Amino acid sequence: MSNHFWLLLSAMFVFLMQVGFLCLESGKTRSKNSINVAAKNIGDFIVSAGVFWFFGFGIMFGPSLAGWFGAGGFTFGDGNTPFQISFFLFQMMFCSTAATLTSGAIAERTRFSSYMYITLILSGLIYPLVGHWVWAGIYTPDNQGWLESLGFVDFAGSTVVHSVGGWVALASVIIVGPRIDRFKTNTKFPSGSNLPMAAMGTLLIWFGWFGFNGGSTLTFNAQVPYIILNTCLAAIWGGLTATLIYFQRQKYVDVGTSLNGVIAGLVAITASCHAVSTVEAAIIGIVSGLVVHYGSELMDIIELDDALKVIPAHLFAGVWGTIAVALFGDPEKLATGLSFTSQLSIQVFGVVVIGLFSFLTCFLILYLLNKVSPLRVSKEDELSGLNVSEHQASTELIELLNDMQNHQNKGDFTLQVKEEPFTEVGQIAQKYNQVISKVSKEMNQRESAITQFKISEKRKSAILDSSMDCIVSIDWQGYIIEFNPAAERTFGCLKAQVLQQNFFKIFALNKDLERFSQSLALQFVSATGLVLNRRSEIELKRAAGQTFPAEVTITSSKLNDSHINEFTLHLRDVTKQQKIQARLNFLAYHDPLTHLSNRIHLISELNYQVAKSKKSAGVIAVFFLDLDRFKKINDTLGHKAGDYLLCQVAKKLKVVCREEDIIARLGGDEFIVVITGELTQQLIAQKAQGILAKLRDPITLSGKNYQIATSIGVSVSVNGDIGTEELIQRADIAMYNAKFHGRDNFKLYTDEMGQKAQEEVSFERKIKQAIDNDEFSVAYQPKVTCQGEVVSLEALIRWQRRDIGEISPGEFIPVAEQSNLIVHIGEVMIAKVLSQLRFWLDEKLNVVPIAINISGRQLVAEDFIHHVKQQLAAFAIPGELLEFEITEGILIQDIENCVAILNELKSLNIKVSIDDFGTGYSSLSYLKKLPLDILKIDRSFVHDCDTKTEDAEICATIINLAKNLSLTTVAEGVETQSQFDTLRDMGCHLYQGYFFHLPQSANMVHALLNPQD
Repeated sequence: MSNHFWLLLSAMFVFLMQVGFLCLESGKTRSKNSINVAAKNIGDFIVSAGVFWFFGFGIMFGPSLAGWFGAGGFTFGDGNTPFQISFFLFQMMFCSTAATLTSGAIAERTRFSSYMYITLILSGLIYPLVGHWVWAGIYTPDNQGWLESLGFVDFAGSTVVHSVGGWVALASVIIVGPRIDRFKTNTKFPSGSNLPMAAMGTLLIWFGWFGFNGGSTLTFNAQVPYIILNTCLAAIWGGLTATLIYFQRQKYVDVGTSLNGVIAGLVAITASCHAVSTVEAAIIGIVSGLVVHYGSELMDIIELDDALKVIPAHLFAGVWGTIAVALFGDPEKLATGLSFTSQLSIQVFGVVVIGLFSFLTCFLILYLLNKVSPLRVSKEDELSGLNVSEHQASTELIELLNDMQNHQNKGDFTLQVKEEPFTEVGQIAQKYNQVISKVSKEMNQRESAITQFKISEKRKSAILDSSMDCIVSIDWQGYIIEFNPAAERTFGCLKAQVLQQNFFKIFALNKDLERFSQSLALQFVSATGLVLNRRSEIELKRAAGQTFPAEVTITSSKLNDSHINEFTLHLRDVTKQQKIQARLNFLAYHDPLTHLSNRIHLISELNYQVAKSKKSAGVIAVFFLDLDRFKKINDTLGHKAGDYLLCQVAKKLKVVCREEDIIARLGGDEFIVVITGELTQQLIAQKAQGILAKLRDPITLSGKNYQIATSIGVSVSVNGDIGTEELIQRADIAMYNAKFHGRDNFKLYTDEMGQKAQEEVSFERKIKQAIDNDEFSVAYQPKVTCQGEVVSLEALIRWQRRDIGEISPGEFIPVAEQSNLIVHIGEVMIAKVLSQLRFWLDEKLNVVPIAINISGRQLVAEDFIHHVKQQLAAFAIPGELLEFEITEGILIQDIENCVAILNELKSLNIKVSIDDFGTGYSSLSYLKKLPLDILKIDRSFVHDCDTKTEDAEICATIINLAKNLSLTTVAEGVETQSQFDTLRDMGCHLYQGYFFHLPQSANMVHALLNPQD
């Protein structure tokens, strides 16, 4: 019976540990969460005890299924012996201890319901299973768990109770996360609200541990005093070691560290307290102190927030204590029959298996629960405290804080907060009431003084404060008396900083200080310097040292009838006005993008240079620059890239030109450079070559390097013989001549260029008249097969003038290409061809597709596709009767745009042909991208294909390429039988040339296609 009593008494000791955990957690957490701590600990105990009674004990100690779990003894109590009931109560306290210590790790930020989830997981699943593996045999000797049967020893639960609780705590801490600001840099987190209570809790836990370890003998025998001694020694040395380490590093004793060291020592000795000597117990305690100290540091480093240091004190120390069984335990007392190595292996194995099972099981369940219902309270609830958010409770401190917040919100500091006598919070409330009474009294006195001051200063302040100008009053020595807000903003300093300081010494420039001082000494009536009642422009400096222009007017005021004692300076910062004026002046004479001279400034400067050279002999050279293919940059990379390019060109021109040279931007991509001096034609040519060389340097646009070629035209005036406008016009003409001769070069103006330009202008006017007078006609040249069958026609334009006869297309097409007339000519050709097709179709005659040559300008014109659709619809002609011939040069300029346009033509069933194929640049690279039908071999290759190997190979290559791409080849310019035979043998599809047919009128083509008529 005494044995039963000892087991019951030990159960009561262990139950007392619940009180200890409550005191410990309440003391080491903040008071705003104290009620939550109490509710949580009570909840942990009753839930864990209830679950353990209902089925936990049965899983842990019931009949074993292969050593893994028990399957009997549920709802324990009926029909059991007194010893069995005592044993059950003892084990129930163990289960509740594991649950209580676990929940302390995630205190101060977890929902009450979340604590209960964790308690259910631990007491209903993890703890009973682990307990069965290790302890099933102590209740029924022949009912051993699988770890127990392997020789694993954990006398009173370093692992079964404490490490298991620690593993569950670790999983919970990871899922829930740290408290707000717990790891905020340079901020010390509150260590608790009542450390004496925490210390009392630790002592109660220590006392309860006597039953925890002593009761694990299950009977009061000779081992019990020895076990309790070892328990005390480990706790003593654990606490002492942790205290000394902390003191050595921080130079003061930390109570919380000492308490953690004691608990770590108790946890570690629990596994082997029955089987080690007293010295070994002390060593285990010392190592426990080290483990808990450095374990706590590790937790801080990896930012895992454990409110009560459960993980270092229970998990880490429990692991150490379990392994210490093998290191220090007496083999006879362990009675496992294992060698040292085997015992150590099974101890490590058991720690690992139980750790993995406990941690992973809890982590997985909590992770899923957290997804469904968050385990943590909101940020607002955590800040306000769990007493209020979880339990709708309050404390004196909360009520005091609410009253203080109410004062802050209302701004009424005459209110008093409630004072509760004989409490610390009441003392704080009393002192707060004294402070706000003093503040209220001081505020009343200050408001009274301010009111009186405002009344006396109201009129003066209204004028000074509302003025947009700086108003500064100084005395007869220059010391500042008044300094209005506008002056504060302008000078960059407060009135209080400059009062009673000399205005001129602070804000005048050193070069003006003597002059202003003399003006002040003469009371601003001298004819020089600053003068009363007269606006002057001066330069002043701000408090930070920057200078600024200002307008100042000085007035005086008399304090008596005989002396002028005060002066008022009315100042205005005119920096903005001057900047605006300067900007307007700049924009009037400069290009806003490149900051070069604009046309107005160029004309003005050029007029001056022409007039100057008339008076004193001199040479003026005007360079007219135009960037080649600048439009392509704008169209492909965007106008922003184009603007950047123009700015880079401007910079390059500044580098290559002299300071006295004039550099201007006329607009778009046109620039003018004017140089003067003793110039020779050689020097002018060198200058042009220098500009070209500089502009050829690559410019990076959108991550790629581009070389921008430039065409330059140069005109020269000697001794002012050529006027400004004519100089620019001549340079412009020379520039176009440079473009005509291949671009990226310069040309010096000659009279022949001027004459030719005039002729082209006249010729262009005549072309326009020809379009208006319908002087253009169409001839048709057949395309035939090897057998001579006509399969299509090419429409060729003809211009028959009434006065001089026929004009070759080679004469008027290049002129039309330089203007928009080529587009009109193209539209005339489309209309005439479609009209002829419509006539033949109406007459029920045979027709074949007709090819029309399309210029680059017309192809990329905005309304080209729309115009073609409109004409096809107007004449009711199907697209398959039309073919458009284009040159390679068009495609090279803007391949992507051309692809889109040609795709639209293909959608109309119009065939597309490349004319003069093989003469353009990169002629093979675009073929795979373009929707083409026909390649026309240029006549320059056809002419000698039967006599020159090189030309023959080129023709063969083009024909083979076309075959591989499923394109039709047409050889143009076939004039001999030998040429025809050579091309036919190569596999050319169609032929065109004088050998077959000359260009013919519509009537002759009609007869050719309809021989029966």
